[in-house]
Amino acid sequence: MDDPILPKTTPTNVVDAISTIVLDKEPQVRLALACLLAGGHLLIEDLPGLGKTLLAHALARTLGLEFKRVQCTNDLLPTDLLGVSIFHREENGFRFHPGPVFTQVLLADEINRASPKTQSALLEVMEERQSTVDGETRQLPRPFFVIATQNPVDQLSTHPLPEAQLDRFLMRIGLGYPSVAAELDILRGEDRRVRLAAMTPVLSPKELLDFQAVTARMHASTALLAYLHALVLRTRDSDRFRYGLSSRAAQALLAAARAWAVLRGGDHVLPADVQAVFPAVAAHRLGLGADTAKAEAAAREILATVAVA
Repeated sequence: MDDPILPKTTPTNVVDAISTIVLDKEPQVRLALACLLAGGHLLIEDLPGLGKTLLAHALARTLGLEFKRVQCTNDLLPTDLLGVSIFHREENGFRFHPGPVFTQVLLADEINRASPKTQSALLEVMEERQSTVDGETRQLPRPFFVIATQNPVDQLSTHPLPEAQLDRFLMRIGLGYPSVAAELDILRGEDRRVRLAAMTPVLSPKELLDFQAVTARMHASTALLAYLHALVLRTRDSDRFRYGLSSRAAQALLAAARAWAVLRGGDHVLPADVQAVFPAVAAHRLGLGADTAKAEAAAREILATVAVA
């Protein structure tokens, strides 16, 4: 199948547009967009007030995608996410009322505050891209992208995601504090919510799907695959980690590297593309706990010990 005819506007233009409102965070913005191009889902673990929600909103706006937000709490039920069939007397029958998962970009705020049952319901639709309620299966919109957030400090009344569910997220990133210059710009400038409301789409949903199709077919040489596999094997050989990367994690790493190659305008995957996404893809899969910075540092050490063939 031939590649779709792509627009002159590129995903890099999306990064540039978002970076005008999410200041001083271009690497994280690029990772978030790469995660979307690869067809995965994103987990952001950081303190409140550092722009997690703003990033999700800006990503949806620049791509013309429908956006919904769910505040995860202990009493949030699976039906609150998926939807429910309600009997309507005037129709003498049940009518399905879709939940917030029936959108294109879903922000699940503080996912670790939801009960394990509700977490499982969300993670199931993330994997299957469909929802089954009352025996009827309904497809979710395309694209379907979940951005979930976790607060690494306040663990009161939380249900941390187990490793098997963490694996459903293609990437985990942290935003961190802005630089001094960026924070002064935030203080001097207008409310970023006002600037967010004025943002216009840079790519259409159809164009995004075309770029996702190109990403899935980005060429990766035999030598590149051997290098990627060597990184995976090194995580399994190291006694620093509770367990190494799985075969599914290796596939996730390749998908993310392909997306990074698309973002730089390449026509094949380079070792540098693998290296750019490796910490975000691997760190939360190594059993090192919730400290994103520590886990990413360990992943970078793996990169430093495996030579490019």
